[in-house]
Amino acid sequence: MNQDYIKPDNWSIIEEGFDVNRVKSSESLFSIGNGAMGQRANFEETYSGHTFQGSYIGGVYYPDKTRVGWWKNGYPEYFAKVLNAPNWIGINVNVNGESLDLFTCNKVEDFKRELNMKEGWLSRSFKATLKNDIVITVNTKRFLSLNLDEIGAIEYKITPINSDAEIIFNPYLDSGITNEDTNWDDKFWDTLNVTHNNQQAFIEAKTMKTDFYTCTFMESKVFINSEAILIEPTIKTKTNNISFSYLYQVKKGETYTINKFGGYTLDRNYNKTELVLAAKNVLESATKKGYEQLLEDQKLAWANIWEMADITISGDVKAQQGIRFNIFQLNQTYLGKDSRLNIGPKGFTGEKYGGSTYWDTEAYCIPFYLATKDQQVARNLLEYRYNHLEKAIENAEKLGFSNGAALYPMVTMNGEECHNEWEITFEEIHRNGAIAFAIFNYYRYTGDYSYIPEKGLEVLIGIARFWHQRATFSTNKNKYVILGVTGPNEYENNVNNNFYTNYIAKWCINYTLENITKMETEFSSDFTRIKNKVKLSNSELNSWKTVADAMYFPYSEKHKVYLQQDGFLDKNLITVANLDKSQRPINQKWSWDRILRSPYIKQADTLQGFYFFEEHFTVEELERHFDFYEPFTVHESSLSPCVHSIQAAKLGRMEQAYAFYLRTSRLDLDDYNKEVEEGLHITSMAGTWMSVVEGFGGMRVKNNTLYFEPKIPKEWNAYSFKINFRNQVLKVYVSKNKTDFELEGTQPLQIYLNNLLLNINPSNQLKL
Repeated sequence: MNQDYIKPDNWSIIEEGFDVNRVKSSESLFSIGNGAMGQRANFEETYSGHTFQGSYIGGVYYPDKTRVGWWKNGYPEYFAKVLNAPNWIGINVNVNGESLDLFTCNKVEDFKRELNMKEGWLSRSFKATLKNDIVITVNTKRFLSLNLDEIGAIEYKITPINSDAEIIFNPYLDSGITNEDTNWDDKFWDTLNVTHNNQQAFIEAKTMKTDFYTCTFMESKVFINSEAILIEPTIKTKTNNISFSYLYQVKKGETYTINKFGGYTLDRNYNKTELVLAAKNVLESATKKGYEQLLEDQKLAWANIWEMADITISGDVKAQQGIRFNIFQLNQTYLGKDSRLNIGPKGFTGEKYGGSTYWDTEAYCIPFYLATKDQQVARNLLEYRYNHLEKAIENAEKLGFSNGAALYPMVTMNGEECHNEWEITFEEIHRNGAIAFAIFNYYRYTGDYSYIPEKGLEVLIGIARFWHQRATFSTNKNKYVILGVTGPNEYENNVNNNFYTNYIAKWCINYTLENITKMETEFSSDFTRIKNKVKLSNSELNSWKTVADAMYFPYSEKHKVYLQQDGFLDKNLITVANLDKSQRPINQKWSWDRILRSPYIKQADTLQGFYFFEEHFTVEELERHFDFYEPFTVHESSLSPCVHSIQAAKLGRMEQAYAFYLRTSRLDLDDYNKEVEEGLHITSMAGTWMSVVEGFGGMRVKNNTLYFEPKIPKEWNAYSFKINFRNQVLKVYVSKNKTDFELEGTQPLQIYLNNLLLNINPSNQLKL
């Protein structure tokens, strides 16, 4: 059974009723972020039950030394831990000497938690009977400001119901925090200073090893029945903790409120000696506006995001809720403001996987940001990889490659490989292909070629050099082969000739050669500069072409399909339909040895190639491969259902497409993989967006032109989405019997609808 306690709603994630068994899951689902920082939906007050405390700052990490039984040459020295940051949200509450703790209360009633995605805030309300029989109601609301992205705000209201009560609000900062997981139980944070000034408190701390300097700060105000009151707090200071106590005698029925502002300043943005001063300036900006105005600003900022990014679905609330949840979390994770940051697979919702950057960014996220933001956001993501090119070359050198060959890391924070599972680190080299494909995809979508002569060609050359050296000539096959790899399907390790890897290697080389030819003639000065910089010769280019032209692809004449890898047909080919459901998910029920010998596919692998390079194959070939591989796919990767949804829609199999769409859009809401308490699957959420726009909407870009082949699931009455295509915003509205387009821009736009050319005229001027 999938979890089903989240109430269907078009704009909110809602939980009703308090259940200790779902606290950790809800902490993930109700997470909030603003691109610069984020936090799990932990309670502000004390909670002594099972909880996963988590606050995170973008780009701040710890290099946890790799722990292996024996060392392999080329092994990454560390695994980058996404660090649990000092906690600023804490507000302990004491009522007549009794601590408010939902785990120990006599009774908790009318519990409701809401994540309002339209306006960008998290609220919680409940009635509790404490162990001393005092009955209280509590209402909280908090958000992380999009406009002032170093700060968040909390409003915490408490009302005694059955008697007067002495209530103490105890807001605090705490840098004595730990991660859920660590290889060596290292201390991650070194607290440097704990100070306070009037109603403000500051903890200066730095990370061990990486020396990220931060200042965690807070300022609070208290109110009775909405009227501000001045209470001189009692202050307690410890080595890594500071707390203020605001005591008030609250009459029965009165509401005692605390507004708390908190957040982080860090040395990425300021001199490390001026972090407290910067924090004071941020607090001044926030308190000058006040909680209510900050909240209004938050609503407006989210309205501007939704104006461009929203997808509407009518007639299917769960589908609508799912897509908005995905879009909301993507925007909470990355807004494109800081090119030094990227899109972690858990975002700000958990610590699993570590690192901030996977191939997911290029393969799944860039299309979303291309279409829903200004193109500079996607370009920033490309430039992030260019800025790490030297590290990618170093990574390849550690594995024995030379001459500027570049192997981008599977997982990274700063360009260094920091993933410590050998079958991933050494073998899942297909990530190089996704980075080259993103350059192609960016140019295809935007028409902006300037990135390639400025930066992109150097990346492509490094990647082509890697593929050229990684291929081996097989005299037996008279072809070039690529041995000992893991494809996107991580349920097959150390295989030979993974189709997707071989195919994208060939494509990368050819695409690089194509751009070299174009630049020689059209950007000769840039080409000469790059050629001299990387010491490129015609003989080297010829040797690349030899490898690409003779690349081997395993193929079954019997089944008329490309094989995932050389040995796939040697497996016991029992389909998922014939797998005992009690054995699912196999990654939690089976040994790794059994999984590797099975035919079961974690995520689309061969089909990933068909997704990227759809125009290289016929619809009949796609259908044959889809019918062969999908029955063996267990979809235990979050990245799998979206590709299958897009391809099922392409094949006109709308029931399958819809089922896969629901699975990708509600993967976390319904906890398909029984792991949501560890955090959300942020990067696959971009795949959910693709499953609507590219799957049901049938959107493609061919020859500088938009093509649409829209379809609609029978469960929906209509749907709509917007895309920013070359600085013109096109709204697409699809219903059961028609498709409408509305263009915001200055120029007419030619598009194809079901291969019929249409001229769309602007309905109003584009306001940038």
